[in-house]
Amino acid sequence: MSEQNQEESAELAPAISKKSNMTEADKKWGKKVMDYGFCIIPSILLQAQRRLNLNSTQLTVLLQIADHWWHADAKPFPGKAEIAFRLDISERQVQRIIADLEKAGLVKREERHSKNRGRLSNYYNLDGLAKKLKEFEPEFREAKEQARKAQKAAASRGWRPSRITAAGAAGAN
Repeated sequence: MSEQNQEESAELAPAISKKSNMTEADKKWGKKVMDYGFCIIPSILLQAQRRLNLNSTQLTVLLQIADHWWHADAKPFPGKAEIAFRLDISERQVQRIIADLEKAGLVKREERHSKNRGRLSNYYNLDGLAKKLKEFEPEFREAKEQARKAQKAAASRGWRPSRITAAGAAGAN
């Protein structure tokens, strides 16, 4: 959700009752849906898709891997078959996409073996992706601040621009 949308939503949202145990996510998606599980994805990843040179399938494979990354110190290890099934693509396509992500420095495959030395699904190290997003953050933050200033200046002149977004400004480079 863009900063502008977040601010507008906050203004329109009714006061939250202190007795309510529902989170904002519960209110949006439903408690049972949220109780099933969720994945935390930084907005910069979605907003920087073009800057990362990710097509929609590559981004979706990254999101599928991230859906298995529950703890910072434990690398995700979804199988290619599961990713392929979820996305309705072939395992070979998943392999090629992961190889492309690895070439781009966003993912690093690490072999995983059972105690009897049998091969298991790979671990996926997403440190390269996290590093790249950290590099983008100051630029996106600055663009967001410039967009906020432009909106404020326009509003003070009685004009409300249809849409000035930080993602658009930062993603244009």
